[in-house]
Amino acid sequence: MIQENITEEEAKVYEVLKQVPDPEVAVNIVDLGLIYKVIKNDDAKTLDVDVTLSTPGCPVGDTIIHHIETVLQNNFPEHAILVELVWEPTWNPDMISDEGREELNA
Repeated sequence: MIQENITEEEAKVYEVLKQVPDPEVAVNIVDLGLIYKVIKNDDAKTLDVDVTLSTPGCPVGDTIIHHIETVLQNNFPEHAILVELVWEPTWNPDMISDEGREELNA
């Protein structure tokens, strides 16, 4: 579920985030619909990402967040990376993209 009205630069961030899989299902976190918001501010040199997990007790949540931070820092080293774990709206399977569904069914 990619947010509406994103910049070309923010679209690049989403593409980079597709490198981060959910280890439990081996589908990337963008196509799973776990990324709720990306704001890339080149003036302030910040990159803000709102992410959720499929469940509040997700055992790999820390791993996913660490992987997000690492991938973004490697690709946007001039930006401060700010990842926030959010729970609203509650994630549900309807948020999975068509590409993500194809990967799940493969």
